[in-house]
Amino acid sequence: MRYLLILLACLLPVLAYAGEATDMAADPVLEKRMIGLAENLRCLVCQNESLASSHAELAEDLRREVREQMQKGLSDQEIIDYLVSRYGDFVLYDPPLKKTTLVLWYGPFALLLMGAGVLVYQLRKRKNQIAETELSAEEAQRAAELLNGAAEQPDQPNGHGGGHVRSLSPTSPPEGESGDVSLRDVRVKEPRA
Repeated sequence: MRYLLILLACLLPVLAYAGEATDMAADPVLEKRMIGLAENLRCLVCQNESLASSHAELAEDLRREVREQMQKGLSDQEIIDYLVSRYGDFVLYDPPLKKTTLVLWYGPFALLLMGAGVLVYQLRKRKNQIAETELSAEEAQRAAELLNGAAEQPDQPNGHGGGHVRSLSPTSPPEGESGDVSLRDVRVKEPRA
């Protein structure tokens, strides 16, 4: 029994062998013409492959139908018209520009323009919402006092790991200018030794 199973396992690759597909038409010129036409047609099952490169059963049926139409003497345009009348413009990779396909052709551009318009609108709306606040004279004086008070205190441990913090020291405004305070040093935590 075991030898029989081993023999079947060895013969399985032979049974699964698939030969290379051969041309269906006896006339190679007709086959070349069919493949040229089928490359411009879309497979209705795969939708992202041409009729010539698809391996779906429906694609094989359509290729056989195209061959039969060619053997009857129909031109390529007549075959395309026949397929479009039967399956619609979807069978074409390059659908024609008409009222029913305007969305296919111009839809992406319309969406892009709408997205750019919404972006510009949101940016302008956001810019108007952010208002810069000016300090009153009292607030500027209070800030200067706080900064001057911090400059007079010596370096103190900050309580976070034993490091020291340098204090802020404002520069005094030149004569005749407003009392706005600019900072010369910024609070910096000195690295540990």
